[in-house]
Amino acid sequence: MITSKRLLKHKEISHGFFNKNGGKSNGIYKSLNCGPGSNDNKFRVKQNLNIVKNKIGKKSKNIFLLHQIHSNKYVFINKNFKFFKKKIKADAIITNQKKLPIAVLTADCVPILLFDRKKKIIAAIHAGWKGAFKGIVKKVINFMIRKGCNKDNLIGALGPCIKQDSYNVRKDFMDKFIKKDKKNKVFFKYKKDIIYFNLTKFIKSQLKSIKITNIDTINIDTFNTKNNFFSARQSLKLKHDDYGRNISIIMIN
Repeated sequence: MITSKRLLKHKEISHGFFNKNGGKSNGIYKSLNCGPGSNDNKFRVKQNLNIVKNKIGKKSKNIFLLHQIHSNKYVFINKNFKFFKKKIKADAIITNQKKLPIAVLTADCVPILLFDRKKKIIAAIHAGWKGAFKGIVKKVINFMIRKGCNKDNLIGALGPCIKQDSYNVRKDFMDKFIKKDKKNKVFFKYKKDIIYFNLTKFIKSQLKSIKITNIDTINIDTFNTKNNFFSARQSLKLKHDDYGRNISIIMIN
């Protein structure tokens, strides 16, 4: 389990970014696959989620997960929230409830964990390029501010994700970003006629633009096999027909 130094200072919360290690799954899902949407054995995924839950807080409720759709949609869980068996289609969770672990699943996308130290509100965001392009990060923070959060009290961490040197993209991908804003050119670089995209830097620039600066960046590349994370791009390279998911989790104690 990897933690953020900034978030770790706050004993009111528990959090963690998990890689493949320490689970029950086999084969291409070995071993801590936390993705119920993968083709892995459902019982093993459930066991893996329990392992994570116990690391975060043994007396906590079940981990709240979404049906992630690469959108800018989010859900807010307050004391009146109605829990259903069917997963909500969204890419971010915000809550002020204690002992409720909220989590996002990634396999190269950026997991973002946020905490307002005064209002005691947390958020978990799944930000792939689509969600980031659609402004999910700003939408979540603006909602938190409407709930009484203050930018100066917001602390966060960008978790392990695919880094620029591993993230080659097509020209039409780059053109889409530059068409939206010419300044987006800085998030791309050419190396031997191949274009590489810096998703982390793109998200950090969005945070900076709304004056959120108390943010940790965990510089671990999920594509690099040495780091032992599930990676959609690595699976594609290896011609696997599916891949496991890493979990990033946060809870108010």
